[in-house]
Amino acid sequence: MMGRTHALTGWCAGLAVAPLAGVSSLAQALVFAATTAGYALLPDLDHPNARASRLLGPLTGMLSRMLRATSSAVYSVTKGPRDEDGAGTHRHLSHTVLFAVLVGLAVGFGTEAGGPWVVAGVVIVGLLLAENALGDWLLPLTGGAAIWWAWEVSPHALTELAAMGGLLGLAVALGCVTHCLGDALTESGCPFLFPLPIAGETWYELRPPALLRFRTGRTFENKVLFPAFSVLAVLLIPGVWTMFADLLSGLTPPQTPTATQ
Repeated sequence: MMGRTHALTGWCAGLAVAPLAGVSSLAQALVFAATTAGYALLPDLDHPNARASRLLGPLTGMLSRMLRATSSAVYSVTKGPRDEDGAGTHRHLSHTVLFAVLVGLAVGFGTEAGGPWVVAGVVIVGLLLAENALGDWLLPLTGGAAIWWAWEVSPHALTELAAMGGLLGLAVALGCVTHCLGDALTESGCPFLFPLPIAGETWYELRPPALLRFRTGRTFENKVLFPAFSVLAVLLIPGVWTMFADLLSGLTPPQTPTATQ
């Protein structure tokens, strides 16, 4: 998948899961979804030219090199008899549910221990990643939501922000999982269930039957998948679907009673 599709599906996943995670306000839901959207790009940190690798220049470039080296080392030690003889860098360690869970736990514990400023840092990085993929419109939307939320809960804004620490761990993990599920639909597939051995492969690429796969950046993704998720991304914002349903009901002419014999 392309970066913008990963971010958009992450946004949709964040909005869908936020109520189940106990996120009650619109502002919190938007911040949660923006975080999920941003970190839906994180698994591609294993590619030197990915948006995540280039986001903060030398800093994210160094993290990308470290991740690629770690992924290659893990692959060389764990590959099964039928795994390909490759470098084991891109679409390997960072494209697994194990990676998603470990990063989510690290962010959850780190934000809870580090307090509100660490939480703010995680949100800002996620927002920058999402904005880089989806466009500048996301900055005023989520930035305004954050300011509005801080104003609403003032003077307890920092306390409320710190309380989102564990939720951000879930948002980051969800973003990574969404990325992997998206890549699993492409022709290359995704070794999502590593280290579970399947058919002699430790890094078995999950993917649907050939007829249901699509090629990254081609017509199906650009003309069908991305527009469909764009509509869903708006409808999932809390309150929008209710407003849309009310609008449709207002446009429907009232039923006239039929005369009875």
